[in-house]
Amino acid sequence: MRRLIYLLPLLLFAGVGVAFWYGFDRDPKIIPSALLDKPVPGFELPPLPGHKEGLSTAQLKGGVTVVNVFASWCIPCKAEHPIITRLSRQEGLTVRAINHKDKAEDAIAWLNRNGDPYASVGADLDGRVSIDWGVYGVPETFLVDREGRIRFKHVGPLTPQVVEEQLLPLARELSRG
Repeated sequence: MRRLIYLLPLLLFAGVGVAFWYGFDRDPKIIPSALLDKPVPGFELPPLPGHKEGLSTAQLKGGVTVVNVFASWCIPCKAEHPIITRLSRQEGLTVRAINHKDKAEDAIAWLNRNGDPYASVGADLDGRVSIDWGVYGVPETFLVDREGRIRFKHVGPLTPQVVEEQLLPLARELSRG
């Protein structure tokens, strides 16, 4: 019985060591989404002032759509913006946006300064719709199929590598459908 008392801390230490070792194999940038392969949440966001369209669930059916969550105060959003613009203008994808917890005048000024590649922008002033989408922070990008299901999620700014190796091949596959 005494040996068991001495072995217990050793076994506990070994168990913690195995758990840490297992954790080192995981990529911390990969955040699983509970919404993958599920329909987009039901929502309706108003447009930014001066824009004709907001964003709603209904707009995300019928075609393959990229949904980008951005904010004017987000530095990585500016870094990825040329990639978002390329997806819209050169790759021919429909790109829509959720403007996350931003002042309307700041978002409009940001789009005027950096270019507006979005087919529509929904103003998520309180961030509730973003939470429903499972957004952890900005930027985040989603790919939605024709049936309105989320098929891809990327946390952080898009990179050319992510676009070429993951997003575009999947978008092409979904478009052929």
